[in-house]
Amino acid sequence: PKQVRIANIPRGSSFVQLSVLYIASLDVSTGKLQEQEGKTSAGGESATLTAHQIFFVVQSQRNRHHIEEAENLREDILRQSLGLGQASPEILFLHETEEPAGAWTILPILPRIASTLHGKLAWLFFCTEETLVDLKHLVHLLSQYDHRQEWFLGHPLHDEEATIIHHFAFHEGSTSFLYPDFEAGWALSRVLVDRLSKKWDLTSHDLDFTIDLKHEVALYIWDGGKGIKLTAVPQFCTLNETGKGCATAVNTTFPTCGKPVPVEDIFFAVKTCKKFHHDRVPIVWKTWGPQAKNIEFYSDESDPSIPTITLGVRNTERGHCGKMFAILKRMSSHHELQSIPWLVIVDDDTLISVPRLAALLSCYNTKDPIYLGERYGYGLHTGGGYNYITGGGGIVLNREGLRRLLASGCTCSSDDAPDDMILGMCFHSLGITTIHCPLFHQARPEDYAKGYLAHQIPISFHKHWNTQPLRVYCEWLFADDMSSNVCNSRDEL
Repeated sequence: PKQVRIANIPRGSSFVQLSVLYIASLDVSTGKLQEQEGKTSAGGESATLTAHQIFFVVQSQRNRHHIEEAENLREDILRQSLGLGQASPEILFLHETEEPAGAWTILPILPRIASTLHGKLAWLFFCTEETLVDLKHLVHLLSQYDHRQEWFLGHPLHDEEATIIHHFAFHEGSTSFLYPDFEAGWALSRVLVDRLSKKWDLTSHDLDFTIDLKHEVALYIWDGGKGIKLTAVPQFCTLNETGKGCATAVNTTFPTCGKPVPVEDIFFAVKTCKKFHHDRVPIVWKTWGPQAKNIEFYSDESDPSIPTITLGVRNTERGHCGKMFAILKRMSSHHELQSIPWLVIVDDDTLISVPRLAALLSCYNTKDPIYLGERYGYGLHTGGGYNYITGGGGIVLNREGLRRLLASGCTCSSDDAPDDMILGMCFHSLGITTIHCPLFHQARPEDYAKGYLAHQIPISFHKHWNTQPLRVYCEWLFADDMSSNVCNSRDEL
């Protein structure tokens, strides 16, 4: 069906009119905007920039819903270029590259992109399916910078404190390091692209994790102080802010494609163990548990008060792969579960919005194998590796994805192998796309930049450590149309 969207946050117009153009960077210590050097004067070479000199890279995904979203963005950009009377820009979808599994990490395919660029091209502009682009003002904005110099431009994010998702980088001053909000779009000058491409080709790359790409790209470009930092450009906006002169904005409406999936069509499997029966499990029942019509708790010990189900798999301090595959086999074979189209596997300290998840799932065709959540990567910079859905934010499978997984015979190397990574390896070997949704979160709200969460309607968060889970749920995941005693009681919070 044609995509329909519902908004918890009001959506502005498609394009934001540019009234006053200025280039600035954010001084994090003062919160003030400061003028940048390096702008070209009117009439300079860069002032004649055209849309054809911008190469667009859309961080698209190989799934019919996401391809449709990317196609809509491309058609909109091409329509705008026609209206400007300019030659159309080239637009690359990352899922169409020769290595779609690792293309989303960008750096490994940068040399290949650079080798195809025509001589007059001045900028690479990266965006997501959710980026709203005003092409006229984007061209005007980029023309203010001399593309013959190295520029790394974007909407600035910074950490309030050192965070686990960034490996506690800059623990002595995390607010000083800026990285771009990908949904607002970001740009690299051609000169910088050429240098980074050569550097990548000349450097060996270790097996490593890709967790938060926007931060990792900024670190790579900064290169420990030998490269350049992000230049903060306020016209790369996250919200349609009138009077700010936005060249881009972020579509802040929640993605849905018609009626939400009935909650009865979603089965929630909660992984727990004896030691968390009395602290984590009660939080589930106080928050999202009552919203789930089909929910089971899997533990190493039977507890009828919850109740829990034991699967004959010993508890392990890490990994939990044995328990994961036991859950998957139960979902496949148990007669009461076989008719349920969707499976969601979460930890006992995962907080999730059931209604939002049901709305999101309306965008996916159940005939396709679906493997969905927050995507991480391992070993992708070596030209191999695989993607996986990180378990804490929730792993979503549909019946067809589950059928293909179990039919493949793929299984754990040991009971304590990392369950989410093993699943990723299995789906990668089957050629099934790992679908990323940034509304799932492996960590706590405190671990993400405030500006990043400001334009999201999140589906999940993870971890009770050093936070107040009830307050997190009520502030970030509770919807007004839901009845929740805990969110309506100040005493509980």
